[in-house]
Amino acid sequence: MAERPLRLEGKVAIVTGAGSSGEGVGNGKAASILFAREGAKVLLVDFQEDRARETLQMIHDEGGVASTLQGDMTKLEDCERMAETAMERYGRVDILDNNVGISQRGTVVEVSEEDWDKVMTVNLKTIVLASKATIPHIIASGGGGAIINISSIAGLRAHSSTPYTASKAGVIGLTFSMAADHAADSIRVNCIAPGLVYTPMVAPRMNDDLRQYRTDAAPLFAEATQADDFALRWHAMRELVALDPAAALPRLTAMAAAEKTDLLASIMGDPALSRVIVFTRTKHRANRVADKLGKSGVAVEAIH
Repeated sequence: MAERPLRLEGKVAIVTGAGSSGEGVGNGKAASILFAREGAKVLLVDFQEDRARETLQMIHDEGGVASTLQGDMTKLEDCERMAETAMERYGRVDILDNNVGISQRGTVVEVSEEDWDKVMTVNLKTIVLASKATIPHIIASGGGGAIINISSIAGLRAHSSTPYTASKAGVIGLTFSMAADHAADSIRVNCIAPGLVYTPMVAPRMNDDLRQYRTDAAPLFAEATQADDFALRWHAMRELVALDPAAALPRLTAMAAAEKTDLLASIMGDPALSRVIVFTRTKHRANRVADKLGKSGVAVEAIH
């Protein structure tokens, strides 16, 4: 049997927040690795470049092509330098993965003005600035491109971290507007809203009791972590979004593991939602959940 062609062969991807905040594999690192596995040349951007170098080593160990760049995505000049560096090193830009983000717990009464502004700047403004700097280079490269904005399930329902929820809801609204604004440029802009996965960023606020509670609540009695291949497949959705020619229209793409059917149920009533990608470890379970959710009128794709 012939090997499947690499889906991102000849493409150049920029991933912001490409390192992990601690030991292990975080969202940006996982996405970067998968982009490289599919043949893309990847510019790994992180405020702390040593973190990006760890990702770079993993990609090089697998024979992929990537390089690192230190950059503060809250500054337009750094975002412009990022896009220019991608053009200088690789000759084009096709994909921008806006992955930078932080979390902040508290209500509107509890949060300080300083913390509120910080969350909005890191989680929302960075997407604006990185996209502002990169879109002209995607257009100049020819052939269109894809921008992937990382939101969260917290942006679609009530959450105990109000600043974080508000910022991630803002990412969703921003994605709709960007998609409409740049459809004529053949740039697809989509949003991924993952649930809580055990990553280095999440680890400090997850004690053993809470992790066990989540594990016991899951039908498969398993916790998704970035260390296993199943969790890495969350980020394979980034590849599908980056490649999907049907993604030209403004829309929200929500991802959820079938183990988290409570999360799926909570978002299915959202009038802004037009597509859900469901994946599990078994084809039977993926199809069963997809059939159930498909009755709501939302397009559902099952992956196992």
